[in-house]
Amino acid sequence: MEAAAVPRSAAICRAAPAVPAARALALPRRARSASVAAAPAPRRLVLAARRAADGDSVETAPEAVPIEKRFPPFPSVMDINQIREILPHRFPFLLVDRVIEYKAGEYAVGIKNVTINDNFFPGHFPERPIMPGVLMVEAMAQVGGLVMLQPEVGGSRDNFFFAGIDKVRFRKPVIAGDTLIMRMTLTKYQKRFGLAKMEGKAYVGGDLVCEGEFLLVSATE
Repeated sequence: MEAAAVPRSAAICRAAPAVPAARALALPRRARSASVAAAPAPRRLVLAARRAADGDSVETAPEAVPIEKRFPPFPSVMDINQIREILPHRFPFLLVDRVIEYKAGEYAVGIKNVTINDNFFPGHFPERPIMPGVLMVEAMAQVGGLVMLQPEVGGSRDNFFFAGIDKVRFRKPVIAGDTLIMRMTLTKYQKRFGLAKMEGKAYVGGDLVCEGEFLLVSATE
């Protein structure tokens, strides 16, 4: 007895047997190329296609942005006028240009733009301008004063002085053209005696250049 003939449409719909993994490598080059082309596109290409579809230029990639436009400015929590209202220092000894982060009673982050026009460079040193380490410590202390003299900590915006420094280390020289970023953190405050103990770290371009422990005392005139 003869088997019934299978309709041609059913034969077409019948699933093709799976190709074993071992035989996948033996596929013709044209077949392998087709399978590679069907693979998902890299994420960067997908994002580029989406930007193009949204009307954005593909040339906005970071490497296409001019170097002068890649770096955002420092934030300004306190500008130089606000700093002058708190600190008693004036030219040529005011060594904080801006406060870029501040948390009352805890810490402050300030910056000092070091330029060849600073009055200490002609003598330190004429052939190799380097910011004196004692002035780096002074600049850090002034940032600490911005924390210490605030009313939130019990400060009264009076004068303040060094009572001691400890464990100060200078890691790298600071030269003209650098931006000194200083973080001063209040670790202990004795309101009765007006004493503040702080930890300080100073950076240039992310590199630690100076660190130490500071003891400051406030005093009325």
